Parts: sequence; C-alpha cells; structure tokens
Amino acid sequence: MAIKITDECINCGACEPECPNTAIYEGADDWRYADGTDLEGDIVLPNGKEVNSEEAQEPISDELYYIVADKCTECLGFHEEPQCAAVCPVDCCVPDEEHEETEEELLGKQSFMHKE
Repeated sequence: MAIKITDECINCGACEPECPNTAIYEGADDWRYADGTDLEGDIVLPNGKEVNSEEAQEPISDELYYIVADKCTECLGFHEEPQCAAVCPVDCCVPDEEHEETEEELLGKQSFMHKE
C-alpha cells in the first residue's frame, strides 16, 4: 500500500528529503518518474502503463505536499518503515487505501526504479 498525505499537512516539507524514491513533491510542482530513480526515456511501468520517464506530469495537489503512488514503495528496500511518516510532525502521512500493494509488489517497484 502506498502512503498518502492528508489535508492535515502543514506544508513543513520535512517528508520530502526523506523519500528514497523522490515520490514526494511540494504542492503545484510537476513531477517525473525519472526524478531520483534510474529510469530513463520511454518505459513500461510495472502496472503496464507506458510513459516517458522524463516527461513532466501534472501535480496531484496544488496546495499541499503530495506522494506519487506509482513511485511510493513505503521505503521497502531502503528502510524498515516509511520515512515520511516517521518524520511528519502532524502524522499526516498515512496508508493510502486506494493503492493497496503487497510487499512483493512494492519491492518489485523498488527494484524497477533502482537498478542497483
């Protein structure tokens, strides 16, 4: 299951630098699959979606920090717990029930984005 940021977010930015997948962005900022990953050029995501990893994607939120579910692995493969949740002063980084994934799927996504 990916993590999401709720509307209790105070926009402190503590979570953003902690994400090993660069899946967290400031509100209104464009994002890219290539940001902080080994992905380059045209790719097919584990979910079958075809994208250009370097193409700017629309922000998910215009007001608050947000997490890109396609890039979130709950820090599996890097840490024992989601780092965004560990550093959030208002506990607004919570499991995203709309993006449920198994540990195997999350680790597969992590190895897809980080080749080494």
